[in-house]
Amino acid sequence: PFFFPGHGQRGRVGCLVIHGFTGTPKEMRWLGEFLNRQGYTICGIRLAGHATRMEDMVRSRYTDWLLSVEDGYHLLRACTDQVFLLGLSMGGVLALTSAAYLSVSGVVAMSTPYQMPKDTWLPLPIVRFLSRFHPYLPKEEPGSGWFDLEAYRQHVAYPADPVRSGVELKLLLAEMQAVLPRLRVPVLLVHSRDDRSVPPADMPKIYACLNTRHKEMFWLEGAGHVVTEEPPRQRLFEAIAQFIEKIVGAG
Repeated sequence: PFFFPGHGQRGRVGCLVIHGFTGTPKEMRWLGEFLNRQGYTICGIRLAGHATRMEDMVRSRYTDWLLSVEDGYHLLRACTDQVFLLGLSMGGVLALTSAAYLSVSGVVAMSTPYQMPKDTWLPLPIVRFLSRFHPYLPKEEPGSGWFDLEAYRQHVAYPADPVRSGVELKLLLAEMQAVLPRLRVPVLLVHSRDDRSVPPADMPKIYACLNTRHKEMFWLEGAGHVVTEEPPRQRLFEAIAQFIEKIVGAG
């Protein structure tokens, strides 16, 4: 986890950056450093059960992940006047869901799924039972889907997907879907057209469910799923900074 105090007037604006499923705060660090150079106060949280041992993630529930976000939010609110939630993949799901009950100024959701692939999931009680005997699923071939292999080599994440945690992700997605129509804060959605982990078609589905008057979709190309570490990241970081500045300036 990391915390970068801001400076000047922008230092009173906090950005909570939230990593993804099986990931670590490291995948959000370059974005955090960029926004901090713009003056913003940044907090990069570690979600419960992540960045330790895979057994810890198996024991975590989606409510624990939401509480991790809430903890980071309150830490930032103690030293800033307003907070933005910025999440990658499952972090985007957590950001959108948390925005329904936390007082935030805006949300940036990157590479965010709308639902689990329908053709890969059995009923949840069966998956829970099977996870006792087959607790982990292997990930794709290492580096597949990445455009920047050098960035991939420095990327840190669990080497497998805990099956039981997939159940929690599915439950979390249901929570997100339920609150999307209630969100009233500005939302920036980001997705790469070349994402092989989460279908690009999921971004328009999330967009269509949002009732907020200020919602945007930002497309990238030449990037895999972890857009915060892929070649177009500078363009992405600048778009996020412009989104935040527009909201802060309007306020």
